[in-house]
Amino acid sequence: MATAQLSTQILRPIPAACVSFRQVTTTGLPSTSPSPSTTIFKTRKEAITTNQKLKWARRLSLVDQSSPTKPTVDVEGLVSFLYDDLPHLFDDQGIDRTAYDEQVTFRDPITKHDTISGYLFNISLLKVLFRPLFQLHWVKQTGPYEITTRWTMGMKFMLLPWKPELAFTGTSVMGINPKNGKFCSHLDFWDSIENNDYFSLEGLWDVFRQLRIYKTPDLETPRYQILKRTANYEVRKYTPFIVVETDGDKLSGSTGFNTVAGYIFGKNSTMEKIPMTTPVFTQALDPELSEVSIQIVLPLEKDISSLPNPSQETVNLRKVEEGIAAALKFSGKPTEEVVREKEKALRSSLIRDGLKPKKGCLLARYNDPGRTWSFTMRNEVLIWLEEFTLE
Repeated sequence: MATAQLSTQILRPIPAACVSFRQVTTTGLPSTSPSPSTTIFKTRKEAITTNQKLKWARRLSLVDQSSPTKPTVDVEGLVSFLYDDLPHLFDDQGIDRTAYDEQVTFRDPITKHDTISGYLFNISLLKVLFRPLFQLHWVKQTGPYEITTRWTMGMKFMLLPWKPELAFTGTSVMGINPKNGKFCSHLDFWDSIENNDYFSLEGLWDVFRQLRIYKTPDLETPRYQILKRTANYEVRKYTPFIVVETDGDKLSGSTGFNTVAGYIFGKNSTMEKIPMTTPVFTQALDPELSEVSIQIVLPLEKDISSLPNPSQETVNLRKVEEGIAAALKFSGKPTEEVVREKEKALRSSLIRDGLKPKKGCLLARYNDPGRTWSFTMRNEVLIWLEEFTLE
């Protein structure tokens, strides 16, 4: 789970009792095979595709053939336990250390620990430095003595003046000691990098590049949950929100902004003044990105049935239903050329990754361009997805 967790490279031997029983296919690998006394197992769908990863798997999951051939541990009970226990990873209650072997092996791309005490100390340190928020998506049994979890963790680095927000998503593969039913290994894989081996320079760079300055105004924004963060984009689940909108001229344009801003400043049927939010959206619904509307998000506590009617016929209120969107974040001035390039890059990445983007896109602008240095501006291009399964 983010920087608190594990890598895939094991530098100390894992106890023979700590096993994983998913055998690795050798299709496309060298003809040399492991000795009959050992079996190689993988911990992720695409984890072992090269010679190097086969070598890694040998180090990680050498199985003692004297181990029980049939599960003798209540793995389903451990799945339920993790659903209850892991949400306490960073709160005052904390995780139950009695569920882990004292010599449990933890790895993520930039962190390693070989005792439960070392791991718990690292969690405590992260709570002070990063104020992490952990979200558990699912827990599944993926082998006779193996459980995999999927999670999202948001972090805020408190030591920097601008308190940058970091996000990590991924899976954790947890090995179970069949002799005592305790967790004996815990390996983390981040979605945002390819090399999850410890020590991963790619993983370290993934942390540092999230420390840059993005200025986000202290205003209400639509609520969303990050489901997956790749190297290029985030997949977010948005809760419903309401926008006031009118016609615009282009994605990077400001035509129509004064009209929709007038609605929240009192140009409505009851002359009600409504608090400002962020971002300002411009949305194109056609593939050519030419049919554009400009939108301001209304406060989340507002209900569309109780909002005052717009005073102008060209202004509309609309509820945006819950949905899944991919977002690409960038700084600088969002010119039309830049926005179209970002939309093209995002759409290409989504299609490459097997996702189904809808037509059109949104540009989210979080800052007042007249009061914000361009290199600190937070801009995003978003594309709604037809569907998304969190695997």
